[in-house]
Amino acid sequence: MALEFLMWELMLLEERVRVQERRIERRVLRDTQDPFDLPREEFVFMFRISHELAFDVINAIRPLLQGQRSSGLSPEVQFLVTVHFYAQGSYQRGLGGNSILNISQPSVSRSISSVTNAINQRLLRQWVKFPMTAVERQKGREKFEAAPQPFEGTLGAIDCTHINILAPIVHEEAYVNHHGNHSLNVQAIVDPDLKILNINARYPGARNDSYIWSVSAVRQGMEYHFNNGERRTWLIGDAGYPLEPWLMTPLPHYPEWTRQFEYTKKLCKARNVVERFFGVFKSVWRCLSYQRVLMYAPDKAGRIVNACATLHNMQIHYKLPNREEDLDVELIGQNMDANLEIPYYIDQQGGPRAVAKRIQRQILDQFDNLRDGEDDYNQRRINTGKCTNVENKINVK
Repeated sequence: MALEFLMWELMLLEERVRVQERRIERRVLRDTQDPFDLPREEFVFMFRISHELAFDVINAIRPLLQGQRSSGLSPEVQFLVTVHFYAQGSYQRGLGGNSILNISQPSVSRSISSVTNAINQRLLRQWVKFPMTAVERQKGREKFEAAPQPFEGTLGAIDCTHINILAPIVHEEAYVNHHGNHSLNVQAIVDPDLKILNINARYPGARNDSYIWSVSAVRQGMEYHFNNGERRTWLIGDAGYPLEPWLMTPLPHYPEWTRQFEYTKKLCKARNVVERFFGVFKSVWRCLSYQRVLMYAPDKAGRIVNACATLHNMQIHYKLPNREEDLDVELIGQNMDANLEIPYYIDQQGGPRAVAKRIQRQILDQFDNLRDGEDDYNQRRINTGKCTNVENKINVK
């Protein structure tokens, strides 16, 4: 009995020795193979960021990453492991076994959590900011007016996209989207340079776009500025959003060569920047791709989306080009009409929608060389007998 016990103890000791030897091997490999020694092009391909950007981020979040163990991972290694996960969307075990990084799966998991939280805490609000001052908003309007596809008065283009996640334990049904997958419905507002002005990754996949907009802080900010005298400033969205004085939407189902058709065509061309953004965003940060699933709880998955948004804006600031061969063309534009639920509103005298329709009418008047589609629409209703007696009298007048 004593001999068997000693043999068991010996086996445990040998296992501990193997684990310790593996740790030493990983540390030796990490010390001899510095990822920052990689050529610039290879480094950018692997991590989607440059050496300069990496050092700036690491220095900003270093106080939040330095552990108390002298043998712990350096902030540099923690950050590169996390960004490599964002960029490749790999499993943690395969990521840790990378010949350059060489760390264990538990260390990868801890690094992703620490770095993601640090970026959200230190950098998110600095790099993802919605224009609120008069100067910022004027610059935003001028940028859209000078864009290849301009739309006067626009601050940004808004839309939502789904990021697949692991089925949560609590309120699992709330995260099932219209495709039957568990996801977050992420709202983004971008400018013509694909710079993110606002990112909202807090809502489950079952929530539609118009609801997320109705409770967003950006909507409150836009309404505040409108109520304080700001005019001819709005966002542009698709038909899934409500028409408001600070949010212009398309006018579908009007025939060609009408003012409404030309207005809608111009708006949709300008709004296409947000569709293009989602394609670029998910192709650069592959962990967010529709082909992947973030194996995390909703709150952590949302923080990962925020971290990727922060790095995306930093890429633009550092003028890092997106490698066109890395982009998945199928992603660009795939979000159109996703989770589309066209809201129904009743016009009320002096209400926000009535004001918005008057603003929309002023925009339509810019196309005075085209006929008004409302005349055709009203005539069709009269011909088909769908007008009420009151409407018939108004149309006759």
